[in-house]
Amino acid sequence: MSESDTYRFQVNLSGMINILSNHLYSNPKVFLREVLQNAVDAVTARSQQDPTYQGSIHLELTGTGAGSTLMIEDDGIGLTREDVHEFLAMIGQSSKRGGADAFTQETSFIGRFGIGLLSCFMVSDEIVMVTQSAKGGKALEWRGNPDGTYHIRELETELSPGTKVYLRCKPDCEMYYESELLQQWIYDYGALLPYPITFRDGQTQRIVNDQRPLWLDDPERARGHREEVLQLGQRLLGEKFQDYIPLKTASGRTGGIAFILPHSVNLNVKKSNRVYLKYMLVSEKAENILPDWAFFVKSIIWTDELQPTASREHFYENEKLEQVRQELGDSIRAELLRMAEYDPDRLQRIIQLHALSMKALAVEDTSFFQIIYRWLPFETTYGRRKVHELMADGQKMYYTTSLDEYRQITHVASAQSLLVVNGGYVYDAELIALLPEVCAEAQTERLIPEDVSLAFTDITADERKQYYEAVRYADVALQRFRCQIQLKRFKPEDLPALFTLSQEASDLRSIETSKSVSPLALTSVLQSLSSSLQESAYSTLYLNINNSVVERIFQAKNESMIVVAIEMLYVNALMMGHYPMNRQEMQVLNQGIVRFLDWGLSANNDQGGHTE
Repeated sequence: MSESDTYRFQVNLSGMINILSNHLYSNPKVFLREVLQNAVDAVTARSQQDPTYQGSIHLELTGTGAGSTLMIEDDGIGLTREDVHEFLAMIGQSSKRGGADAFTQETSFIGRFGIGLLSCFMVSDEIVMVTQSAKGGKALEWRGNPDGTYHIRELETELSPGTKVYLRCKPDCEMYYESELLQQWIYDYGALLPYPITFRDGQTQRIVNDQRPLWLDDPERARGHREEVLQLGQRLLGEKFQDYIPLKTASGRTGGIAFILPHSVNLNVKKSNRVYLKYMLVSEKAENILPDWAFFVKSIIWTDELQPTASREHFYENEKLEQVRQELGDSIRAELLRMAEYDPDRLQRIIQLHALSMKALAVEDTSFFQIIYRWLPFETTYGRRKVHELMADGQKMYYTTSLDEYRQITHVASAQSLLVVNGGYVYDAELIALLPEVCAEAQTERLIPEDVSLAFTDITADERKQYYEAVRYADVALQRFRCQIQLKRFKPEDLPALFTLSQEASDLRSIETSKSVSPLALTSVLQSLSSSLQESAYSTLYLNINNSVVERIFQAKNESMIVVAIEMLYVNALMMGHYPMNRQEMQVLNQGIVRFLDWGLSANNDQGGHTE
């Protein structure tokens, strides 16, 4: 065999590079993670052969801009000529594998050497590797080219065991060779790695991961390192946290820190967790590692039991991931329960910021709800209150199941001192309904707008006789809207009218609204549905005779004015109750305004243009 021999990859390399850069990896900077993984695995392999060996990794940047070269060096186990042929020619095989099922079996290694090294072609047109196997033999120089060829040359000098990889800056890839960015990425990927990583740029040299936490193997110990934990969270996650929860699975093979967000977040916000596989960062925005309800935390999680995808940026959704997710959620739940017993003030601060997340967990876990219900806040006719405040005087709690229902009755319910919880927000109605199951003293009942009318006071027999004709005019006016009139007395007095409707009437309104905007074929179907509801689907407009406007309307002698005024009160009550109005009701509103303007102008003309 000659001193320098040329071989060809057993892969379409140009196609593979395109797949790596455009489909497999999210960003070319992951080349750094891949070469770091190879270096870490080489050091790990050598330490398994020699337990006294202490490995390290070095990176050095020389030159600037397009003339930059990055060298990555490890003093690990190195490669023999046979290793090079097997693991760099057959892309997809690995020097870390133990057999054909290497992609699924668990090992103490992170990556797969062949495909990992190929990622460097995203930022360099040539990869040069110099390696010396710890098993002995000659040192080798390997040069890989993007045309699919590679060269191996035996070096005359025997080197110390280990591997050096040289990457020269590819055109338009200058940013991946900038010193500050490289140091930040090295820290991001390697902050938790057990081996020191040194970076050298010109005359400057420093250990990038010199502050590796000592409590990684046992996250419970993080309780005694508060400032160190919070600083790590701020550096890795970019936020300043005030509190955290240690995470650990039953096996101890997955652990982490859940940092409690210092601000409230929307239920639909994407969860963002940093996950490390064998202490190497594999995902900066893992969304499926914690339960859905845990959106009030950002976490740093490390594991050696989950199976990464081909890109090593996510994990396969399988039974193991489901188990880990459940157990990490159990860690958060257990800590919150612990706070409730030993540090309730701390728990109240968290609930105040993240009530929605606490409610999501309470719905899922009744025992948790039983512990924290007293501190959960709800919007009520008494203002925003916690449950223990609402229960202070033993009053029954009514609740609605929608925001519209609450808006329709809130004025009347408040005036009558009814305690009504707005159940229109996610989880609220469900939790209030569940409250008596976790607290024997709690009394709750579903309230619908129709029920509020039960607290109204009837008018007297004389008043009924006095207003008979006016009520008849009003009833006739609202017949086309399938609405009947009820004259009552109720509080508040400044509320002239309250519109309520039964479930049948609500269904009919929805159908009638849909008919006006639906295609012809669907309209016939809706017509048949509405026909079945015609008999019982009546709504009610309660008019408050205590209100000065209503009183004046019913004392008027002008029949047409009474009709227009009642129609105006009807549409006003719809708007007050946040009911959507159809075209006919909108026309009533517009025409009523015009009629009153006409009457006003006519009266003004009759007085010769003068008003008092």
